[in-house]
Amino acid sequence: MKRYLIFAALGPFLGGFFLLVANTVTSGFWDHPTWAEVTKLFVVFLKTLQYSYLFGILPILMIAAVDDIVFHIRKIPPVIRMLIVGAIAFVAAEFLYGSKGAESGAVQFVLYGLVGFVPAALASWLAHEVIDEPRTAASTAS
Repeated sequence: MKRYLIFAALGPFLGGFFLLVANTVTSGFWDHPTWAEVTKLFVVFLKTLQYSYLFGILPILMIAAVDDIVFHIRKIPPVIRMLIVGAIAFVAAEFLYGSKGAESGAVQFVLYGLVGFVPAALASWLAHEVIDEPRTAASTAS
């Protein structure tokens, strides 16, 4: 249950911020940022944070379920689990947000993929640090 709370608290926050940055970069408003534009970005982020949680809570909980499933496969180490969960979130976010807008290309592909990858990988890492019990070496019986 703690795993899902970590994902639910952290995921929409980071995902909403990265989605705002991705939209800003792909629309061309971030070519030569000034301090006023950076301030405006954070103001818009804080004003839209409630919508990030509204629309981001279910997708990140699905990614948390994937993390929980992969956690129960004992042969997969935590770093590989974080990469698997991040890769699945990358593909899901690219599929959801990548076709939005008129532009397409490598920059858009990576930016919208990072919207899913970064929150999922960080939440998976934090869940590992907070929740996962240390694995003990298997004793060999001779």
